[in-house]
Amino acid sequence: MIRQQLSQKLLQKLSPQQIQLMKLLQIPTAILDQRIKEELEQNPALEEGNESGEEPEQFEIENDAELSADDFSADQQDFEETDPMLESSGDDFDDYLNQYLEDDTASYKYRTDEYNGDLEEQKHTPYAVENTFHDHLEKQIGLLSLKTEDQYKIALQIVGSIDDDGYLRREPSAIIDDLVFAQNLDTNEAEITQILRMIQSFDPPGVGARDLQECLLLQIRAKIKIENKKAKLKTLKLAENILEKYFEEFTKKHYTRMQRSLGLTEALLKAALDEILKLNPKPSSGYVDPLSVNSVMGHYIVPDFTVQNRDGELDLLVNSKNAPDLKINDHYLDMLRGYNDQKKAGQNGKKEKEAVMFIKQKIEGAKWFIDAIRQRQDTLFRTMYAIMQFQREYFLTGDQKKLRPMILKDIADITSLDISTVSRVANSKFVQTEFGTKRLKDFFSESLQNEEGDEVSTIEVKKILSELIQKESKRKPFSDEKLKEMLLRKGYNIARRTIAKYREQLNIPVARLRKELV
Repeated sequence: MIRQQLSQKLLQKLSPQQIQLMKLLQIPTAILDQRIKEELEQNPALEEGNESGEEPEQFEIENDAELSADDFSADQQDFEETDPMLESSGDDFDDYLNQYLEDDTASYKYRTDEYNGDLEEQKHTPYAVENTFHDHLEKQIGLLSLKTEDQYKIALQIVGSIDDDGYLRREPSAIIDDLVFAQNLDTNEAEITQILRMIQSFDPPGVGARDLQECLLLQIRAKIKIENKKAKLKTLKLAENILEKYFEEFTKKHYTRMQRSLGLTEALLKAALDEILKLNPKPSSGYVDPLSVNSVMGHYIVPDFTVQNRDGELDLLVNSKNAPDLKINDHYLDMLRGYNDQKKAGQNGKKEKEAVMFIKQKIEGAKWFIDAIRQRQDTLFRTMYAIMQFQREYFLTGDQKKLRPMILKDIADITSLDISTVSRVANSKFVQTEFGTKRLKDFFSESLQNEEGDEVSTIEVKKILSELIQKESKRKPFSDEKLKEMLLRKGYNIARRTIAKYREQLNIPVARLRKELV
């Protein structure tokens, strides 16, 4: 039996504008300009430019300024309640048009001058197109002695199946299936393996390997081919023998067992192991495009914030280098004015009104995007300013042991922002300090108590743990139990499993894998 029933539900839904704002918050400064370019391409009512004679807005607050809840909630509420995509009609639309054309806020300016130099010249500097790792491999296919067009297609398929680390992790049977469906080409595993052997001779050495052992063997054999010194050649062949027959012992650092099985002195074994340790476990990282800007400058991080210490006073600047000046397209504004003049003369029809509704939608979308960029910049600044004040001692001294325990809720309470908003700001953002460029989320840590009952940051404990491991004997590294005892003597009562967790977070292997032949 079918029945109709009324029910009330309380739901929270995010508008498309709120979702876009959250995405903008999460975007790092390094790729913000790409997002702005996308919007410029999609919305013709938005364009780059600035109004002459106006001072650029500075995202900077004096050091003694206080952050209150009203500073955040009012702006945030006004923004969230704005829905620029709502269309008006009739008298509402006419009122909107008159108010819009009389309002002088149709043009916006967005710029900060934290960076010196001619920014306009920097924005239009051309860069060479960078060749990718796979482009480099495909170019080398032409150097192979391939007999048929089908073999060339197979080589392309194999190169395309190599992952970003330089490994071929797809099985030959899967590659055969790909060729059948995509190229209508029938082949077999023997032919796949034959062409793969050719590809494994490509630069950089080790590319096309199916596992780590094969990757290292390809590299050591490439060195043997070009080595002409007998002493070095002997060491390289010993390293090849270790990788080929004693790879498991090598990965587990069973040096005594290897030395006994091979009948070597400790000096010879160490020389061979040193050659293996020079090899690259990720062959793709050995490729650098000679035409790329990064090949000269190296890969670098673009900081989102800069904290400067001026005689004990901290100044915070937000990087706006990648955010161009934005404004509403004057041509679209003229079209609105023309519609208004025609309306007064009684010359507007249905088609003209539909056209101006489209123009209004684009203008409102442009206004919203400019506001969203400004809102993003303001939220970034306020969040980072709160972090800077919370961790003031660190930014003044650079001593990691002075980092206070801080969680997302602490900053959310100070700024009156939602915890998720603070999380988005902290994610993938960097701050440049006098002590290096730091990841924002590294300032957040849990707290624990020492023997004196004081709360200390887990970052402080990790720093001490790292220092203890750096000073240990490489022949006999400290076990987690030993590290626990050493930290206890320093006043930190921490369980062994917690030591293991901190060690893994620091990317430090267990004691057995830290053992070395000195």
